[in-house]
Amino acid sequence: MTTGFSILHRWRAALPPEDAAGQSVAAVPIRPGVSVLSILRHLNYKTWFALAEFVDNSVQSYLANKDRLEAIHGPDFRLKVGITVENTAPARIVIRDNAAGIALRDFPRAFRPAAIPPDRSGLSEFGMGMKSAACWFAPRWSVRTKALGEDAERTVRFDVATIVRDQLEELDIDDAPAQADTHFTEIVLDDPFHLPVGRTLGKIKDHLTDIYRVYVRDGVLELRLNRELLEYTPPRILTAPNVRKPDDGAREWRQDIRFDLGGGLTAHGFAGLMDPMNTNRSGFALFRRGRLIEGSGDEGYRPPYIFGQPGNFRWRRLFGELHLEGFDVSHTKDGFRWDENEQPFLELLRDELDKDELPLLRQADLYRVQAARNELAEAAQKAITRAVDAMHAGLPEALPGVASEPPVETPAAPLVPEPAILAARELAVNFRDQKWLLRVELTSDPAQGEWLAVSDQPAQADSVQVLEMRLSLVHPFMVSFAQTDPENVEALLRVAAGLALSEKLARGTGVRLAGTIRRNLNELLRAALAKP
Repeated sequence: MTTGFSILHRWRAALPPEDAAGQSVAAVPIRPGVSVLSILRHLNYKTWFALAEFVDNSVQSYLANKDRLEAIHGPDFRLKVGITVENTAPARIVIRDNAAGIALRDFPRAFRPAAIPPDRSGLSEFGMGMKSAACWFAPRWSVRTKALGEDAERTVRFDVATIVRDQLEELDIDDAPAQADTHFTEIVLDDPFHLPVGRTLGKIKDHLTDIYRVYVRDGVLELRLNRELLEYTPPRILTAPNVRKPDDGAREWRQDIRFDLGGGLTAHGFAGLMDPMNTNRSGFALFRRGRLIEGSGDEGYRPPYIFGQPGNFRWRRLFGELHLEGFDVSHTKDGFRWDENEQPFLELLRDELDKDELPLLRQADLYRVQAARNELAEAAQKAITRAVDAMHAGLPEALPGVASEPPVETPAAPLVPEPAILAARELAVNFRDQKWLLRVELTSDPAQGEWLAVSDQPAQADSVQVLEMRLSLVHPFMVSFAQTDPENVEALLRVAAGLALSEKLARGTGVRLAGTIRRNLNELLRAALAKP
């Protein structure tokens, strides 16, 4: 893609001047033609962003001619854009709008690659959108348009193979009489290379709905895909007490965001917590000039600096809209060109998200609610299937070896100090008339073969009983199911602590060889239950 656009930039200086306004034009120049058009097919588009190039042009045409359109149709005039995917042979994609059309004076710039528009402040800023997307989609395509105030409907047809073969530098314009107050543009993509079908159409619907949610929400745009109206429904905002201050009462977990990076770079919008959680809708949607650039559909903008590891509660609940000003975007308008500004942007955003007045990040991490029954059932079915499959594969070989091991007592000697201890905490507990010291450690020492090592030391001169529990984060079971995810590590550490304490309590009631259960668990976790 970079090579193609560098060619475009080198050839801009050689472009001929545009035709004067109002002059009759029988053909439209397309120089530079052959090399550029052959490159455009290989751009790195996603289908929804390629389709968005056509919608961008429609929106820009409407905004630039809003007063003229409302003068004819009244203040309730609304832009309508329809995208139709025809799968039956001959396959084609049709995009039609009721915007102001392409004026004759704009034809040379509209159909010539890399012709920069005079006003780059809107959605059409590179002079490449329609040409790039059309050539990416199809080997042949046409544009039929009727400009508001003109008395002719005009059609231009592109056949990329013919243009390349014959080295064409201009294309014929077919025209037909039309009423001056009619206006539209229709683009037809014939025999598309990229024909969306099945589930892809559903994804396109979701992404386009997000990309134009601001224009749809503001009543500017009525967008349809295969006649289905695309409507944006925002997630419901969590209303609940602060987990750390439950007595303060319920509040809405939504916060306005606004900050300035300097140098003309600013961001504003909002952030909130969804209720219920939804991974497909979480993350930020990043906008520029009212049009989404990053974060549409199930591809929300979730930088690890703010969201942490994939799948955690923050990842699934935090969302928002941010409108960025002063930032450049890629030529395909599917990403920001951050340069050195993304990390400062994230640091300022994180500060906004975790203010003491409304600590969104901490609330997202700590807030829990019981899932709906259908969600529980789905999770249960997946979990039981995977777990039983693992047991079926591993237990027949593992059980005989574990069962033949002699019973063991819980070690009373202190655990051997290790240099690979990652974290350690101590907790003093008074239990009945006894003093306990619980020592909890997490290790990365591969020499510790046990998932959980325990030492139950009798009281010494200070009358304190020491219970050591050391959990290995490099045990195969932890590598498969936790390791670097803090929430998963915490959950398994709590299970391990419960097991160690149960072992100590059992010994206190006279149970002999209480360490056997833990020893067997360690062996089974490694031999039969560690594979994901």
